[in-house]
Amino acid sequence: MKKITPIVFTLGFLSAHAFAITANGTSDSNSRLTADFVQKQVDQSMSIGRAIKSIIGNYPREAINVVSTALDLYPEKYKEIIHAAISAEPALTGEVVTLALEKGISNCASIVETAINAEPSYVDFIVRAAAYSTPDELDEIVRIAVETEPDSADNIVQTLSRSHPNEMVEIIKTAVSAMPFVGEYVVDALLATFPDEAEQVVTTALRESAEEQESVRRILVTAINAGISPEDLLKYAKNAGASEEQLAFIQNQ
Repeated sequence: MKKITPIVFTLGFLSAHAFAITANGTSDSNSRLTADFVQKQVDQSMSIGRAIKSIIGNYPREAINVVSTALDLYPEKYKEIIHAAISAEPALTGEVVTLALEKGISNCASIVETAINAEPSYVDFIVRAAAYSTPDELDEIVRIAVETEPDSADNIVQTLSRSHPNEMVEIIKTAVSAMPFVGEYVVDALLATFPDEAEQVVTTALRESAEEQESVRRILVTAINAGISPEDLLKYAKNAGASEEQLAFIQNQ
């Protein structure tokens, strides 16, 4: 006869008791049972990450309850908990980030970086959730997100500019300053989304890339390909402090 591991019995117990929901929400006793269960699974697996993945894999609907409990019990292991939860159930990425930020277990940048490393393809959800929960940390969210996942810089800037349109210039500044080579992708994405804001998009990107000649050239080419006239582009470049060589490049296009 096959040996039945302890987790099977414990999960059954959890399903019947720890996650029982009353009319007014989860009771204190059930919360205690959830905490006891998480601790027991950590003891059995010798890893908070493996325990979280196992529980969420069996009870995805209770993922947030489990993550919340785990963060309360093991706040110093928040990176492992966040990474395990997002890896096990990527669709809950935004909720996990919001929960971690609300608990204040670490600084915003560390939580955002951990979440992106766990599931880079969900970076849009991560930065949106982080910016909503901690709007005062917007610049830091942009910086760490672009540095952690530069290939998604265009999506990061586009997402945050849509949700925080009044902060678009600062978002561009932070993104391009952090990683100058992403300037062309940022400009391309924002011109497609905010065509009426071409002047501030291009001017800001050029100004922040001023020390990187190749980045400036690529931004200019991107702007031209997006349909900006040479006359307008010359004006934007002059306002950004472009060099004579850069202005000549525009005139020769």
